[in-house]
Amino acid sequence: MIKLVALDLDGTTLDSNGKITTEVKEAITKAKTAGVKIVICTGRPLPGVQWILDELNLREKGDFVITYNGGLVQRADTGEEFIAQGISGEDFLDIDNAARKSGLHIHAATRDGIYTTNRDIGKYTVLEAHEVHMPLHYRTAEEIMRLELIKVMMIDEPEILDEGIAYLPFELFEQFNMIKSAPYFLEFVNKNVSKGNAILLLAEKLSLDVDELMAIGDAENDRAMLDAVGSPVVMENGSDALKKIAKYITKSNDNSGVAHALNTWVLPDYN
Repeated sequence: MIKLVALDLDGTTLDSNGKITTEVKEAITKAKTAGVKIVICTGRPLPGVQWILDELNLREKGDFVITYNGGLVQRADTGEEFIAQGISGEDFLDIDNAARKSGLHIHAATRDGIYTTNRDIGKYTVLEAHEVHMPLHYRTAEEIMRLELIKVMMIDEPEILDEGIAYLPFELFEQFNMIKSAPYFLEFVNKNVSKGNAILLLAEKLSLDVDELMAIGDAENDRAMLDAVGSPVVMENGSDALKKIAKYITKSNDNSGVAHALNTWVLPDYN
């Protein structure tokens, strides 16, 4: 019996227009009413998912949300941090130096803002700040390293970013968990941070076994959470590589695939 379902957002819970279908809302409501924990699992900070939590009624006592790709596990009603793993100031300087040498734009995220060392602020930094509803600040690297950082991102045009990644020091790949969350985003988080590790830590706190966990996703940055659970579900619009590790393939995000998964492989056990 599935007792916790972790949901990716873009390409999964949200349709191609960034909306939540009526079918998905109804299925999530039924699952929550039955006692299933529905946990949004995203790279976004909490301010960037508040409207989603509100729309899905997932901000009540006992609700949790995984943000920053696993860097924070928070109580959705109060924002209280259940599990927190960030990046040190010294680590930020290593990433900032590598970005400068590779000619890439960079920014760092705290719990309440986005900070960049680039005077010519990259357009994807502006896009990120807008999408996650966070204020954007220019600061020196020395000022940023004193902040409590959750993650750092290199951002640029896809071809520029890919070329820059090829010249990054090998040590960075050993030092951090690096996630290509979009063609123009490369995220750096604590080496111990992933969506999968966050789900397992939360499950341990809630005394849940792996076989009681389901995760639904579509992209490579969902692999860790799909690998971590007993029932990995991949969207029809997901990557072929991920479909190879799926227990189930559900419908696409534009055809309410999350609703199909809940109605087919979760809710029947509660009838």
